[in-house]
Amino acid sequence: MHRSEQVTPAQKQSPSHDIVIVGGGLVGASLGCALAPLIERYGWRVAIVEANALPQDDQEATWQPSFDARASAIAEGSAQRFRQLGVWEAMQAEATPINRIHISERGRLGATRLDAQELGVAALGHVIPNAWMGRVLHQKLQQLPIEWHCPATVAQLTPTASGHHLQLSDGSELTAALTILADGGRSGLKEQLGIASRRHSYEQTAVIAHVGISQPHQGIAYERFTSEGPIALLPLPGQAMELVWTHASGSEQARLSLSDHAFLSQLQQAFGDRVGRFTRVGQRFSYPLSLVTAEEPVRPGLAVLGNAAHALHPVAGQGFNLALRSVMDLIEALSLGAQQQRSLGDMHTLQAFERRRSQDRANVIRFSDGLVRLFGYSLPLLPHARGAGLIGLNLIGPLRRGLARRAMGLER
Repeated sequence: MHRSEQVTPAQKQSPSHDIVIVGGGLVGASLGCALAPLIERYGWRVAIVEANALPQDDQEATWQPSFDARASAIAEGSAQRFRQLGVWEAMQAEATPINRIHISERGRLGATRLDAQELGVAALGHVIPNAWMGRVLHQKLQQLPIEWHCPATVAQLTPTASGHHLQLSDGSELTAALTILADGGRSGLKEQLGIASRRHSYEQTAVIAHVGISQPHQGIAYERFTSEGPIALLPLPGQAMELVWTHASGSEQARLSLSDHAFLSQLQQAFGDRVGRFTRVGQRFSYPLSLVTAEEPVRPGLAVLGNAAHALHPVAGQGFNLALRSVMDLIEALSLGAQQQRSLGDMHTLQAFERRRSQDRANVIRFSDGLVRLFGYSLPLLPHARGAGLIGLNLIGPLRRGLARRAMGLER
């Protein structure tokens, strides 16, 4: 038993809640929505602890997508999972379908194209503003008997004989049979519990912004590998795209300080003219990139989800999609555990969940990390091999289709 797991006699009591979710962001909110059938069936008492104040109804009524808002690429498999949660119809109102993905390397002839029509799906995925996804999920949560502690953070998280005790920043105290850490891993709760993480810095920083383009994007998403790092462009409503531009850490500062005109000029030079001219750029954000995986994603009465469990390079756009699969697998494991009359937080149930997750997580990490490493080296003959590989992948239909179906979350 870890030192932080020692239980005091005063803590040996029935929990006040069956499940407490720490973090009401996209992952925590998705989990809350996914719990709805189990809450109804078993009468589970669920609470969410969220650090940020929730938007008021009048703010929701007047919300409009901002040109500067961040967006996520939602794979087709994730869209199917959102349909299960009953929120996809509302999310589609601000979703831009990805009809085709174009993968290339600047200065090389090789390219790979993935096409929704060829793969027999309506779309390879969808790009949705994060703010809109949050609004839709929170509107669904308001219909559920879930207790909110917001704004509040967990000041102290202590293992007990029957789960965990949570001391909140607003003075509240909760006890939970099962605690879910979905707080992005920045609160220090993992460290407080002695849960270590494996970290590998890519020594890269992503610059993210919305850009306008001079011609319709036709629902095409681009992944362009350059000598400086990959550039991704995701389609947004109208003639706009979300830019994710990877830089060697430190070099992004010069680009962040450029005028809009100079920034767009350098982007044009780096990316080329496949989307026409870049006409405008919104607010620019920067995020350091690392590969982070929690070494103990589950413990008795505890599960770690989302960025708290794994942070990936955005090159393959798989981070949130992987997290959503984790949410649905946890729901399946909890449902089976309840049918077997196991207690919430039972280690057998959580270990079964983790065994299912570990292979999927390893495959996604291997794929995204492999792309970063493959296109990050500049050995004399390697660029030619990469170009040949991209051409070959474009010609070998079954291999390309298999890769696409895994990226869409339709296969594992």
